[in-house]
Amino acid sequence: MTFSIAFAAGVTPTKWTRAWAERRPDQPLEVFRTTPDEQSAVLHDGRAQVSIVRLPVDEHDLSLIALYREIPVVVAAKDHFIADADSLLVADLADEHLLQDPDAVPEWRDVATEVRDGIRRPLATVRDMDETMELVAAGVGIVIVPHSIARLHSRKDLVSRPVEDVAESQVSLAWLAAETTEDIEEFIGIVRGRTKASSRVDSVPAGGEKVKKEKKTDKAKAAAKALRVAAAKAKPAVAKKTQSAPGRTRSTANLKLGKRTGR
Repeated sequence: MTFSIAFAAGVTPTKWTRAWAERRPDQPLEVFRTTPDEQSAVLHDGRAQVSIVRLPVDEHDLSLIALYREIPVVVAAKDHFIADADSLLVADLADEHLLQDPDAVPEWRDVATEVRDGIRRPLATVRDMDETMELVAAGVGIVIVPHSIARLHSRKDLVSRPVEDVAESQVSLAWLAAETTEDIEEFIGIVRGRTKASSRVDSVPAGGEKVKKEKKTDKAKAAAKALRVAAAKAKPAVAKKTQSAPGRTRSTANLKLGKRTGR
C-alpha cells in the first residue's frame, strides 16, 4: 500500500521523504501539494495518511505536531517604497490596498485606512496565488504572506520585506487521531529526528507517562559505584600520618585542632 504525504504550498518535505525512502525502500511513497482549503480534507477523504499543514486548519479529529514557524513578509511591486526598508511595521502599510481577506491578516485589518473609512474596494477574482502576484507586480496592491510563499512565487518585478509585528505562521504535521498506523508512527519519528535504530514506541504504563529505557552502561556504572561504596565501608579506618621531623611521623589524632597564630 502506498504511503501518501500531502504538504502545504511553500513547505519543502524533501529531507523527510528522502529519509523515508532510505528507511522504507519497500514502501511506495506518494507526495503531493495541497491548497489552503484542502489541507485537512485530504486526510478525511483518504487521499493522504499525513498532511504537512499551515495553520489554521479544521482540527476536528486530528492530531498535530508543531514543526516550525515562518516569519511574515509583505510583497509589493519592485518600485514600491518597501524596497528601501530592511523591515517594516504593519502601521507602515496602513494606507495600502491588501489583496487578501483582511481577516487573514488581523494586524493589518485593525490599522488599515480603507477598512476604517469604509472605502475598501472589492477584491479582484483570481484563481490562485500566481494570479495574485500578477496583480501585485502591476501595482494594484500588496500581500502579506509567510516567507516561504513569497519565495515560492518570487519574481524579478516583486520585492518582499519582513513585517515585524504580524504573527508568525505555524507549520505542523497532521493526521487522523483514530488512524495512527505504524507507518504514521514511522514518519512522525522521521520528522522528529529519531534514528532508524531508536524505538518508535516506548513503554507506556497505565498513567500514560513514557518511561526512559535504562541503558546497559547506566546499569554497569551503578553496579561499580555500589561496589566502591561497599568496599569503603568494609575498610578499617586508618589514622593519617603527618611529618613532624625528618624520619619521624606522628598520628594526626595527637594534633590540636586549629591553626597556630604565633608563639
